[in-house]
Amino acid sequence: MPLLTLAGIRHEFSTRVVLDGATLGVEPGEKIGLVGRNGAGKSTLLRVITGELTPDHGSMQLARGIRVGHLSQHPEFVPGDTLRQAAGRAFDRLHAAQAELEKIYEDMASAEGDRLERLMEKQAELDTRLEQLGGYAVDHRIDATLHGLGLEDERFDQPVDTLSGGQKARLGLARLLLESPDLLLLDEPTNHLDILGRRWLETFLAEEFKGAVMLVSHDRWLLDRVVNRIVEVEAGQVREYPGNYKAFIEQRRERKMVEGRIHAKQLDKIRAEEAYIRKYKGGQRAKQARGREARLDRFKETELSERPVELDVMSLNLPKPPRAGDVLIAVEHLAKAYGDCQLFSDLSLSLRPGDRIGVIGPNGAGKTTLIRAMLGDIDSDAGTIRNSPRLSVGWFRQNQDHIDPEREVWQYLQKTMADANPSGQVREQDARDLAGAFLFSGSEMEKQIDLLSGGERARMVLAGLVASPLNLLVLDEPSNHLDIPSAERLEQALVDYGDEKKGRGGAVFLISHDRALIEATCTTLLVFDGHGSVRVFNGRYSEWMEIERQQEAEAEMRIATEREKAANKERAAKAKKTPSKTRAPAGSPHSKLSIKELEKRIERTERRIREIDESMMDPTVYTNGKKTRKLQAERESLAGELEPLEFEWSCRADDQ
Repeated sequence: MPLLTLAGIRHEFSTRVVLDGATLGVEPGEKIGLVGRNGAGKSTLLRVITGELTPDHGSMQLARGIRVGHLSQHPEFVPGDTLRQAAGRAFDRLHAAQAELEKIYEDMASAEGDRLERLMEKQAELDTRLEQLGGYAVDHRIDATLHGLGLEDERFDQPVDTLSGGQKARLGLARLLLESPDLLLLDEPTNHLDILGRRWLETFLAEEFKGAVMLVSHDRWLLDRVVNRIVEVEAGQVREYPGNYKAFIEQRRERKMVEGRIHAKQLDKIRAEEAYIRKYKGGQRAKQARGREARLDRFKETELSERPVELDVMSLNLPKPPRAGDVLIAVEHLAKAYGDCQLFSDLSLSLRPGDRIGVIGPNGAGKTTLIRAMLGDIDSDAGTIRNSPRLSVGWFRQNQDHIDPEREVWQYLQKTMADANPSGQVREQDARDLAGAFLFSGSEMEKQIDLLSGGERARMVLAGLVASPLNLLVLDEPSNHLDIPSAERLEQALVDYGDEKKGRGGAVFLISHDRALIEATCTTLLVFDGHGSVRVFNGRYSEWMEIERQQEAEAEMRIATEREKAANKERAAKAKKTPSKTRAPAGSPHSKLSIKELEKRIERTERRIREIDESMMDPTVYTNGKKTRKLQAERESLAGELEPLEFEWSCRADDQ
């Protein structure tokens, strides 16, 4: 039975139809990606599901008893709570159920007859509810979720009132994930996450979260890893595609080709009919021509399919940059710190024509600070920076505070083009043509900058870069407000921009958490670890990830080896402390085992205890009260078996 059913949803804002007959069903455990251009209606669809918006027409039905979780843009917290307390409130219902269950157990101790029967029924009901609400072991889940989203232990006691906007957004996401709703609605959940946070989230949603998910995201790697169905919102319509984002791209391309062929045949038919009507409308066959004209009008109105609307993406063709020698910027032994926080030190780097360098690392590691120091926007603490005399830089900033907010879009572009033009003169029409290429309609070109959305402002600034001949592009999170088609066009433009074969050979210095953008455009990485260390890696992001996976596997192997050594050392220490006269009883069940057999049993028992500890981290286990209690009982039994084995081994070791 579907968790959610939408039928014929229609809604319009003023005279603009956003949704027109949207129909959709969501099954338990399904992972759905909602895609479409900015403003296509994805967030409107989510607001209909949450009840924030009542559609003009259509119906919505939720299965009885399901819990829907939605990530608010501005999550609210209890004043005075610490960060960890706020996250722990995801389990308020669980704690209340546990308290009620404890009261039931107390009452059962003195109850008899029918009252005892009723209490036992209530106890069974509460056990089921506890399992649904997340099981019995929650502390490690809270810590793991906060860590995964980049909220570390030192912030756990920080009052929520003092958190930044990004930290509050991550805390709200953590609380929502911990609540484990039956249907999880996420609208751009990666907006405040760095790459590590995005990787953790996609692993959690793909492998651990058992509920259904409806996900709006511009993160293509997240969509590829998590979803098993894509729902596209386009021109008010909802279309479904099985598979992940890559599968959607291929299926959509095939559908558009079919639609294009059908539309072309219809146009051929219309042209033939119109030619006949023009030829015979005034002659002997005028009556027949008028009849055909009437039929043609009906055909156009009822049968003519719309021209396939391919996603209009920005026309992003970067101009050929001027030559600037072999080195654009040379940085030697650069260092910068704020107080006791060392962002980077002894950093040396050269940017050459054609270089495409991706800068990755945790939020707050110093990536933007490095750009500002390299471009002279702030002073570094140490080191030297040498620029080519012919260096021309286009800088896309995260915050566009340097732009005059009272200018209109076309005026900003006209000034940008004039500043880059040796003659200093640019016609208004040229500026409007550039704005049109970047999806600004006639009225939108005349919007004041302070009224633009984040996506509109990003497109305007990128348009200004296009209009200028530059040999270095410095881009700080350029895809943050771009929809997926625009981000994909940006990828291709940046690849072409750095391609010397196409006569450009410009350098790109790109800061981004968009892994698809980094992978497609960058051949060198500058990796910040967040602790003052910066590493240069010659290779693509996927190659860096493979190295990281190998290093993690090796680290896990070292930890396991060290744990085994520590266990052996502890047993040896116990043996030394055991007086020589101490012996295991002659009738001990382990007295006839050899030392090697004892060690094998000890290792096997310890290994099983570790397996149980790891199993207790599995959501399918800790949400099941019966499994949890069974494993806890087995662990206690194994611990009881381990003690006499270690005692026997220590006695034998002492004898030897």
